[in-house]
Amino acid sequence: MMKILDMCCGSKMFWYEKYEPHTTYMDIRKDIYTAMDRGNERKIEIAPDIQADFTDIPFDDNTFDLVVFDPPHLIHAGKNSWLAKKYGVLDPITGLSEVVEGFKEGIRVLKPTGTLLFKWNQDQIPFSEVLRKLKNEGFTPILGDKRSKTKWTVFIKPVEFK
Repeated sequence: MMKILDMCCGSKMFWYEKYEPHTTYMDIRKDIYTAMDRGNERKIEIAPDIQADFTDIPFDDNTFDLVVFDPPHLIHAGKNSWLAKKYGVLDPITGLSEVVEGFKEGIRVLKPTGTLLFKWNQDQIPFSEVLRKLKNEGFTPILGDKRSKTKWTVFIKPVEFK
């Protein structure tokens, strides 16, 4: 059976099936948040199967066929804002380094024939900056969206990755 890890599942907002049977949902958060957004109270539930930090994934090497990595992409959001609760917020100084460390963890838990699907919204941090840091670590995408503000990019596990 195919094994999938969503390592920052949040509220599983892009999943058609929120309890997809091949998938293990992971997030550092586990809570129900409410916030006011344009005069309306909104509620979001973060309910992962496993509560863990994406920089320290609690699975063995070579476990998953597919890893989905949609890390927080905001560095500027009000602490109690709807955006911060919905997406999470990166530290403005260390956040991008944490994303790179998380990416390495995602690659580590991939099987040798595995694929990593990386999602990034470049509203606050340009995708070119993220991509440059990943390339400096030896990770090059094979395909992806080159036009929209939200990028979906596919990586395969490098043969030499240890």
